[in-house]
Amino acid sequence: MNGLQDPQSSGANVILHAFDWKYADVAQRAAEIRALGYGSVLVSPPMKSAQDERWWLRYQPQDYRVIENALGNTTDFKAMVEALNRVGVLTYVDVVFNHMANEAHVRSDLNYPSQAVRAAYHAHEDHYRTLTLFGDLSEPLFTEHDFVDAFGIQDWKDRWQVQNGRISGGASDPGLPTLRVCDHVIAQQRAYLKALKAIGVKGFRIDAAKHMTLEHLKRVWTDDITHDAHIFGEIITDGGASKAEYELFLAPYLQQTCLGAYDFPLFSTLYHVFSNQGSLKSLIDPYCFGQALSKGRAITFAITHDIPNNDVFLDLVMDEASEWLAYAYILGRDGGVPLIYTDLDTSGIKGGDGQPRWKNAWKDPKMVQMIAFHNLTHGEPMSVLEATDDWLVIQRGEAGILVLNKSLEPQSLSVTLENDWRDMLTGITASSGQRIDVAAQSAMMLVPA
Repeated sequence: MNGLQDPQSSGANVILHAFDWKYADVAQRAAEIRALGYGSVLVSPPMKSAQDERWWLRYQPQDYRVIENALGNTTDFKAMVEALNRVGVLTYVDVVFNHMANEAHVRSDLNYPSQAVRAAYHAHEDHYRTLTLFGDLSEPLFTEHDFVDAFGIQDWKDRWQVQNGRISGGASDPGLPTLRVCDHVIAQQRAYLKALKAIGVKGFRIDAAKHMTLEHLKRVWTDDITHDAHIFGEIITDGGASKAEYELFLAPYLQQTCLGAYDFPLFSTLYHVFSNQGSLKSLIDPYCFGQALSKGRAITFAITHDIPNNDVFLDLVMDEASEWLAYAYILGRDGGVPLIYTDLDTSGIKGGDGQPRWKNAWKDPKMVQMIAFHNLTHGEPMSVLEATDDWLVIQRGEAGILVLNKSLEPQSLSVTLENDWRDMLTGITASSGQRIDVAAQSAMMLVPA
């Protein structure tokens, strides 16, 4: 199995997570996305789900064979892929293979899609023929034989329960029907991935990968699927090596597959450093201590869609200054593929300016300059020039220098830099030998002037 992002052979890649953008909106902004330096766009699951604006329903599949949801349909999706291809931006998609939609409130059977959906397919046969990715819509995709026995997960530190039980909202919620690892399920999921690859999809985010057995992952993501694709799993953990969730879920996944993953160990380190009283010294080489994933397998981030939109993760939202410092670090270091989250005010959380916190983050001038620095210094070696608890200076070969100051006071570089440098974030230039001052709680990304 491959499916890695190889930092040695691949160009720089920053992923725009256009979380709740319609496919048509992504297509319309393709040229702008490229101009801002993004290499790929991740969109929410392109499958049939309830045409409802509530975001979590997009993660409750009704059918893989048709794309029809609140973000658009198969026609819209294909047009988006073509628009991104034209400007050299890759399309990445979420896939949800652990479970199907919780429809227990309207029906008792486990046929997917429901009889009502199949009746609509029949009534509008010509329309749905144009939307079909694969398969025979007159037959169910799955039946009750394709699901494990229903029980809700009680113990989230019990691997067997987590990978066989239903994700639910509590005792009164029947939960999301969990798919069985069997020939039929595997065949449908593989057919779906092949259909998306044929359209031009180049990357896959495996939603709820923590809930899938290694057998399931290995049977779906074989070499023919992973070839020429960037694949990474969402395995939420409470930290890196030695933490229970890391050892139970992420470590086996990393050991037994070659797929990438969200770098929750690094995120946990960043959160501790910037939101608490952690030391910037812990960011010198967190991989050494099991607090970050290896360079070629990591998807790095300062926030994901789950953090602001789920009550259970809300306390992981950093303050704005800390989040910008975290972005400066993941876009200034060498290793991992950074993911930049944006939404249309899904959470309702506002920034200091009173505007939706992440709606325009993707095109904020600071973000654009940080992406430019990342792309400029990609693959360049890292060496630490200075490090204290609240001060970190990293040189990126001859291409650039990252400076982080998380203290509440301005600080100055103590090393004397040769040549003239310009800060991409402020435009300030410093001549050779001149003192460089860095404002409180801010970053500099210096490049040769």
